[in-house]
This record gives sequence, C-alpha cells and structure tokens, in this order.
Amino acid sequence: MARILLVEDDDALARGLTAALRGEGYSVDPAPDGETALEMARDEPYAVITLDVNLPDMSGFDVLKSLRANGCRAPVLMLTARDSVEDRVRGLDLGADDYLLKPFEPAELAARLRALLRRPASDPSPIIRVGNLEIDRSRCVIWVSGEQIDLRRREWVLLERLVVRVGKGGSKDRLAAEVFGFDEAVAPNAIEVYIARLRRKLGPQGPAIRTMRGLGYVMENTPAAET
Repeated sequence: MARILLVEDDDALARGLTAALRGEGYSVDPAPDGETALEMARDEPYAVITLDVNLPDMSGFDVLKSLRANGCRAPVLMLTARDSVEDRVRGLDLGADDYLLKPFEPAELAARLRALLRRPASDPSPIIRVGNLEIDRSRCVIWVSGEQIDLRRREWVLLERLVVRVGKGGSKDRLAAEVFGFDEAVAPNAIEVYIARLRRKLGPQGPAIRTMRGLGYVMENTPAAET
C-alpha cells in the first residue's frame, strides 16, 4: 500500500481528499502546514507527496525547496489555485514532478498519483518521451528527433499539459484555464492558435495533436506525418 503525505491547510478539503484516496487503497497522512510536513517527511519515506502552494506558515515552494535540499526524492505533486506560468515554472525548477490546478476532481488527483507511482523509484529523471518528442520538465526544454525546439512560455505550458495527458483528451476550457490566468482576457480561439503553433514547431516528426470534436485535443504517440 503506497503511503502519501497530503499537505493541505483547508481542513474540509484535506478530509475529503484523505477519504477519497483511502478509498482508492492509499495510506494517507495529512499535514496542515509546511513545518509539520517537513517533520513528517523526515520521519517517513513517503511514496508521493501532494503539496499545496498556499500554506499558513510558509509557501509550498519553500517546503519543496527544503524537501529537496534535505535529500527527499519522493515525487511531489503541487496542488495550486495559482495558474500563472511563472509559478508553474518555478515549482518545476525547484523539483516538482507534476502540478494540478484547483479546483479538480479527486479522480484526476488519483490518476496523477498513479502515474507518479509508476515512475521507477531509482529514476528521478524529469524526462518524458512521447514518440520522437523528448521533454525535460525540470529545465523546460524539448527536443524532436534530437533537435532542440524553442517554445514560448504559454506554448510550453500547453505542450506540457498535453504530454502528461498523452492519449487522453483535454477540453479547450480546461487547457485555457491552465495556460492563461483567471484575470486575463482570453480570445475564444486562443487555444486553437497555440495548438496550431505547437503543431508547426513539432513538425511532421513530432507527435500528432489530434482535434477531438466537442472534446478538445489529444496528443498521440504517432508522428504527425503518419496520421
């Protein structure tokens, strides 16, 4: 049974997530603040840590930095209501393995945890490969067939969201919420524009990004040239 450290200061949310994850068969230890989380992580080799960014005593970024500085190699999933590109990149640079934008469904959290638990414990590499695409989430760098491709920040966030859901659809509304801030004016066709840019930059050798009518977009392992 995988043991999870759930760092969340919202008591009602923490109780709900704890119950849901225990229902999935996990052993869950909730922590209400950063200091408690650090103490618990020192005493227990957790399989996964879910970490809220906004905590009452310190930021989740500071907790993450301390965890990595103290040698904690457990995968860390950031839970955040902040959807700015800068915050996401900061978390990844500090050693986060994934992030989930609030609000979310417990089923999606459970799916993200399963994906992190499938990662070999001896391999802390943030490298993800989809066909000829190789993405380094720690440095925000990608390669297609060995050639490095330059992306702008929003292109990077959109690509990363498609990669972590490879084979599964992502709605335009969900993708827009993850790429743009809540206070930003977003044109109705904004995601279509960024999808077109990604397709152009990934080229025929990169993985196909397929349009799913009424459902959004899905990235596939098949090169675009073969679709």
